[in-house]
Amino acid sequence: MRRLAVLSLHTSPLAQPGQGDSGGMNVYVREMVSALAQAGVQADVFTRRWADGPEIVEVEPGFRVVHIEAGPLDSAKEQLPDVVEVFAAGVRAHLTARRDVDALHANYWLSGVAGHQLKHELGLPLVSTFHTLARAKAETGDPEPQRRVRAEAAVIGCSDAIVANGVAEVDQLVRLYGADPQRIEIVAPAVDHAFFSPGDRVGARQALAHLKLEDGPVLLFVGRIQPLKGLDVAVRALAALERPDATLVIVGGSSGVDGGAEVERIHHLAADLGMAEQLRFIEPVSHHLLSTYYRAADVVLVPSRSESFGLVALEAAACGTPVVAADVGGLRTLVEHGRTGFLVEGRDPAMFAARAGQILRSPGLAAEFSERAARRAQRYTWSTAAARLRRIYSDITARALVDCR
Repeated sequence: MRRLAVLSLHTSPLAQPGQGDSGGMNVYVREMVSALAQAGVQADVFTRRWADGPEIVEVEPGFRVVHIEAGPLDSAKEQLPDVVEVFAAGVRAHLTARRDVDALHANYWLSGVAGHQLKHELGLPLVSTFHTLARAKAETGDPEPQRRVRAEAAVIGCSDAIVANGVAEVDQLVRLYGADPQRIEIVAPAVDHAFFSPGDRVGARQALAHLKLEDGPVLLFVGRIQPLKGLDVAVRALAALERPDATLVIVGGSSGVDGGAEVERIHHLAADLGMAEQLRFIEPVSHHLLSTYYRAADVVLVPSRSESFGLVALEAAACGTPVVAADVGGLRTLVEHGRTGFLVEGRDPAMFAARAGQILRSPGLAAEFSERAARRAQRYTWSTAAARLRRIYSDITARALVDCR
């Protein structure tokens, strides 16, 4: 591999995760490309310009971010399908000028559409990682526009390799889109163990003294505030716990067109339940600082309606904090039910509260979960993921391209 072109149209690895449309995918692209650079694969990440600044940012040797002009800076994600062709043209201009790129790796369906077009125009192999799938979201009550469904099906049919986060996503790709299993490769995301590792809970709470966590139980929710992530379930679970000394810490900002309304709805819900004084809202923080919040918590709640992977659950596990998560998608792989945490079927807050209460009432069980979770999280390293991707790139550049025309 001389150079890899990574497409991340709608979200930049330089953006702050936890607000707007920035989340786990930002972390994934940033950490994965960094690991690839350290493994000897030079990569340019092409993203839509979203703020003022230089056209090209040198993140580290072998890792650059290239900003492409495609629509107004403040465009909402829902408007971005209309600028895909402009984005693709901007990327094409860069790739044509350099002439040293050997493969494309598209992240999310919008980048997949651009990558599909560039594959045929430049004769380059295409690797696709979807992160979420429209038909999978529809199964859990979050339908997406048919435009996205059709686009995903087309990209899946023409990708030379499809990277899935785990076995759950493989099943979705095959069952919902008829993907060729021989072209699907499992490459799990990972966690930076230099930042996310077990630590002293008392010390972590002292570092967060401004939150006034005191000595009571601390539940933690990390993520963008949007209906899909299920923060309302976490708030109702806190109420069902019936622990006046418990606190729910919420780290994240509003996301998407419904994000502002969802934040307002959560505040009203907390007030109606008499829980407002037990909530702590924290604006998104630098990614590596999240470890302090994980260590300070007794339990991390992940009540998402769908998750292709669930990076929050992995980061919590790496810090030795038990997780109570929805029994969906990649969370089924990350949380070993009854050994590192609990999985909850359905969306009943009382069940989340019961499982969280079980951990809070039993320090011995919590310690066992903590030790097993941290040990299990050691399997997930970015260097391992990068090595697998490097092999995939090598394979697809040595064989004939998939032709969907």
